[in-house]
Amino acid sequence: MVQYNPKDWITFIFRFHKSDTFRKLIPMMIFMGLYTYGVGYLELEYWQLSEKSHLANITVMHGMLGFVISLLLVFRTNTAYDRWWEGRKLWGALVNNSRNLAIKLAVILKEKHDRDYFRKTIPSYASILGKHLTNVETSKQLFDDDSMEIDHKKHRPNQVAKMIFQKVNDLYDQKKITGDQLIVLNAEVQSFTDICGACERIKNTPIPYSYSAFIKKFIFFYVMTLPFGYVFSLGYYAVPVVIFVFYVLASLELIAEEIEDPFGLDANDLPIEKIASNIKKHVEEII
Repeated sequence: MVQYNPKDWITFIFRFHKSDTFRKLIPMMIFMGLYTYGVGYLELEYWQLSEKSHLANITVMHGMLGFVISLLLVFRTNTAYDRWWEGRKLWGALVNNSRNLAIKLAVILKEKHDRDYFRKTIPSYASILGKHLTNVETSKQLFDDDSMEIDHKKHRPNQVAKMIFQKVNDLYDQKKITGDQLIVLNAEVQSFTDICGACERIKNTPIPYSYSAFIKKFIFFYVMTLPFGYVFSLGYYAVPVVIFVFYVLASLELIAEEIEDPFGLDANDLPIEKIASNIKKHVEEII
């Protein structure tokens, strides 16, 4: 995730990072400039059309459709940001639930080897979940203990959650915790799986294809028809105008595409590795 000072906004104008939309759109912006120049040359020099031509009135269509495309892009951007923010809230809940579970176990458990077990497993759930969401392969061995192996052909976060609850249940069978304490700890472990399921819902349910494809086609044909009307009023100055309009509209769509999946590896995705490392640090301090 890109770290920045929101108050130092003036420098944003002249700073470009690797995921900036301007870099990604340079080839298409060059194409749009050449295309606009070609349309202008044909209409003004080759065909020598006058401002009384019906093509000069095509800007009326752009004025009517501009409101429609604005609504579509606003809805698209808000929907993508809601998905990004929901993912951040889920990982914030994972941080709090991991701390709460660690605090309760630190008070309840008396034996060191029991506490050491949870000191490893609780942070490991966040780490495994992050790698599960980003499709990053983990090592075949999760812990130093040979008895704790992860089957990569099965759901990995569920296996870690099962290990945690299995240990809690064993503590109850050994009379190290009471039935009331078992119920309290069960709620904390269950919250891990609830968070995992919510993250998978965001990860595996993208924006409907027909909606996303329609917006892209709308932007493309909207911009491609701009030169036919604007060259009559702006002449060849329509080239930078069309390029700028394309840059604004296409950038909004690219930004929405990037943040709608907050668990990827893009620059603006959630820093889940950093959050997982913070969970590990806090749990080790508590237990």
